[in-house]
Amino acid sequence: MLRMISVTPAGDGWTVSAEPFDNEMLFFSGAKAESAARRMGRTIAKGGETAEISIFLRDGSLAARFVCPAIDGVADERAI
Repeated sequence: MLRMISVTPAGDGWTVSAEPFDNEMLFFSGAKAESAARRMGRTIAKGGETAEISIFLRDGSLAARFVCPAIDGVADERAI
């Protein structure tokens, strides 16, 4: 199963949202939001599921997309 994680602008800050969680995380810094999204992606990958992180700019355009492939226990964690 592919888990989607999004970093989107929210007022003066940024939100990180992820399936299947209902609550979003709010950050004042885009860099901190991206870092949290990447940590979440690594955690999901360590749990055996693939995560896709999409980072959006303030104008709504896609700035970056990262995929954290599921780790099967043998793979090297440094790859994500």
